[in-house]
Formats: sequence, C-alpha cells, structure tokens
Amino acid sequence: MRKIGLIGGMSWVSTASYYTRINSIVQKRLGGFSSPHMLIESVNFSDYARLQSDDDWDAAAGLMTRAAKRLEHSGATAVLICSNAMHKIYDQVQPEVGVPILHIADCVGDKMVADGIKTATLLGSRNVMTEGFYRKRLVGKGITLTPPDDERVEEIDRIIYEELMFNQAKRESERTMKTYITNIAKGDVEAVVLGSTELDLIIDTKANILPIYDSTEIHADAAIDWVLAEA
Repeated sequence: MRKIGLIGGMSWVSTASYYTRINSIVQKRLGGFSSPHMLIESVNFSDYARLQSDDDWDAAAGLMTRAAKRLEHSGATAVLICSNAMHKIYDQVQPEVGVPILHIADCVGDKMVADGIKTATLLGSRNVMTEGFYRKRLVGKGITLTPPDDERVEEIDRIIYEELMFNQAKRESERTMKTYITNIAKGDVEAVVLGSTELDLIIDTKANILPIYDSTEIHADAAIDWVLAEA
C-alpha cells in the first residue's frame, strides 16, 4: 500500500470522519486486520482562523505548505487537505510540494461527471459558496451551479463555525438544512454538493430528496483509491 498524508484539525471533527472511513473501507476491501499506511498532520485551526479573519491568505498558505512538506518528508506519496474552505490556498501550496495534493473539488466533480450530473447547488461555508476557487473547479467539469442565496449563505456559515466545528449537531439546524434542500429540489437542480466536511453531521446523505454529494466521503474515497492503487 502507498502511504497517504492528511492535513487535519480543520476541524478535528471531520478529521475523525476521514480517519474512520479510510480505515474501515481499507479493512473491508483487504480483510483481516488490514489498515492503511496513513500520516496525520493535525494543525491548530486557531492559527488558520485568525489568518482567515485577517484575510492573510499568504501566511495561511505558508503554514499549509510547511504542513504538507512535513508529510512528504515523512514518506507520504500524496496529501489531502481535509477542509473545503482551506482549498482557497491550494494553488499556492501544491507547487511547493513534490507529491500530489488531491483537490477535494476535483474529486467531487469527477464523481458527479461519472454519475451524469449536470446541475447542482453548492452548500458550505461562505467562501466555498460565494468565491470562485471552489466553484470554478466544478464548473470547469461542465457542472452548472445555481447562484448562492445570501440568506442561506449566512445561516449555513454560522451553523458550521458556531456549531458543527464544536461537534454540536442541533436538531434546529437539521431542520433548517432539510428545509433548504427541500426548497432547492423545487428548482431545476439534479443534486446538492456538501462543500463542508462537517455538514454530514446534520444532513442524511443517504436518504434525501435529491442526491447528496458529500465531499468528505468522496475525498476520503479518493485517498483509499490512492492507497490501494499498488496493493
């Protein structure tokens, strides 16, 4: 198996989901006591949150680059940034690292294309829903995204940063997301993309009115495919 490196802690809640999914599926596929060669660089997200608040993305990219290089130097043959929002600095980090960083939006987009999805609504933190760094990756694969709804953007961003990143899955927020998805389904949309690695805490990805593309699961599955490519 090839060794994979995860940059986690953004949040620790979703990092645990990555670790659990990658291990459980590798064990299921290979059987017995099998588990993957995996490194985790769990960062202090407070550092990134402060830089994000200050709009100092160059400094954030520097921190992320150093984290990725530590994984590379420890033998990782590929790296995952376990956060949708922090892919804003992907284009600054990848050229500085000698191994591939598997882009979460590319993984999601490839899965949607394989499934024949042409139109979708993207849900996530404010920068994921409104800025081009994430949306352009999906649009570039031929997927039409609905425009972000301002009220929805603010409420989902609040839920992510005030609740989910603290591992708080509130019933009221579950109802809010269910209402949003029900309303989205009334439009000309084929699917919903969860562009936050925490939203699966309050959204049932397997039983919903529309197909749900969970970025956490899809990104983790890409890591599994990478790990097992030489198995």
